[in-house]
Amino acid sequence: MKSIMFGNPPSMITVHPIDQTTFRVTVEGRTTTTHTVTLSSSYYEKLTGKQVAPEVLIEKSFEFLLERESNTSILRSFELPVIGRYFPEYEKTIGTALAADS
Repeated sequence: MKSIMFGNPPSMITVHPIDQTTFRVTVEGRTTTTHTVTLSSSYYEKLTGKQVAPEVLIEKSFEFLLERESNTSILRSFELPVIGRYFPEYEKTIGTALAADS
């Protein structure tokens, strides 16, 4: 489990693995929300090259989302590639964010 503070006002993002492909994400801000995110191994490898833990990818993905919408607007359950359908710049932006952290 990993927690990070992010945003203004700050939100705490906590990523908890349920199994190898499913994660429970809690975002604590003005309102606390819980999300179930599915991450296939092929999509994980595509975005990270296995250079960061899946939890880091999920965390950075929520940072990306919180820069664009409130935690109450984020889907409660989704597969990670769905982000790209709503935000076409997601894959490029997340790749840059991950590279900056490694």
